[in-house]
Amino acid sequence: MIAKIGHGANLMGALLYNFQKVDATKGSVLYSQNILQAPDGSYSAALANRSFEAYLIANRNTERPSLHISINPDPKDQVDDGRYLQLAADYMEEMGYGKQPYIVFKHTDIERTHIHIVSTNVDAMGKKISDAFEHKRSMSVCRALEHKYGLIIPKNDKEQGNEVAFRPVDYTMPDVKSQIATVVRYLPKYYHYQSLGSYNALLSLFNITVEEVSGELNGKLRQGLVYFALDPDGKKAGHPFKASLFGKAAGRAALDAKFEKSKIALNDQPLKAGLKCMIEIALHSSKFESDFRAQLVSQGISVVARKNSEGRIYGMTFINHTSRSVYNGSQLSKGLAANVFEQWWNHGIKPDVHLGVANCTQAPKDNQPRPNPAPEADVSLGLQDIPLTDIFNIFIPDGQLEDFEETQFAQRMKKKKRKNK
Repeated sequence: MIAKIGHGANLMGALLYNFQKVDATKGSVLYSQNILQAPDGSYSAALANRSFEAYLIANRNTERPSLHISINPDPKDQVDDGRYLQLAADYMEEMGYGKQPYIVFKHTDIERTHIHIVSTNVDAMGKKISDAFEHKRSMSVCRALEHKYGLIIPKNDKEQGNEVAFRPVDYTMPDVKSQIATVVRYLPKYYHYQSLGSYNALLSLFNITVEEVSGELNGKLRQGLVYFALDPDGKKAGHPFKASLFGKAAGRAALDAKFEKSKIALNDQPLKAGLKCMIEIALHSSKFESDFRAQLVSQGISVVARKNSEGRIYGMTFINHTSRSVYNGSQLSKGLAANVFEQWWNHGIKPDVHLGVANCTQAPKDNQPRPNPAPEADVSLGLQDIPLTDIFNIFIPDGQLEDFEETQFAQRMKKKKRKNK
């Protein structure tokens, strides 16, 4: 069982992310503790956010009062809703958050069903609940709960879930080609993007860029793609690698097909609306570019600004690592287009997004909130997943990530054998 704890400045963003899943019928609310509901028993991000207001107002000096926890049992574990609630109740109690208001969501948008909990790490007196040795304590609690409920125990903590991660390219290492291959051959399986610009924005997070090239061969015009590693300043480092080195998935034809397929997935209106709200809330509540970026990263959203040689911003891309979707700002709203951020970051003219934020956070009219009733005596609480706080925490099941150099060597040997025959 894997548990992740995220602390952020934007509690509303965490709520919007989860209610976005509920609205898209890809999730549900399993349980809540001291969270307001509408008269018909329904939940909303606005009402849930109001449930935390007293704690946030009392907050003394905690900069990141939002708490977003996820727990993921092994995919082979058969965990029903009741067991999820028990795991959540025990985990929250052992980690010191048992008396806090919180809401538990179950996500069903991927094969590995999981749950999320949104709460605050500030108590009713405004004092931060201690997070000392949090990671170590969380691991100990997970092991104890696995024994208590008969869940699968990982062989070791480093290989929880038998997954491996791929990370940004380090151009100073000798295996640059292999590093690039790992990223470009697997990103299409995990993310949706519908243009070469969006694809490049995503690649830039991994210190990679791709360019179109053209030329003549035997009198015919040929077009293709080449990939480069980037240095810390975003400049090309080293020589280019032809797309053909990395397989069909990295080539032009496959990318064009990917763009068309992604258009359907990215036309999900609740998905777009939820992301738009999270960005507008961060825009409204931040004073500086660094603060704006930090708020969104805490919600699993990366911001990529494309600039020309004079430093003018001509493109804004937002990458939601929780939904694995890539949007240009203008796709979400005119108020999030490149020129808006050019005026703010380069000329100090911040846009007024108060109206948009109000539409994101206002409670439904005519609804009088009431406290959530206490659960039945035999029902405990639950918990699970969280948006990615580490934007490179992208996992591939063990056994699917082959060593690129080994694969290339094997192919060369096969060709050599055929040639000898």
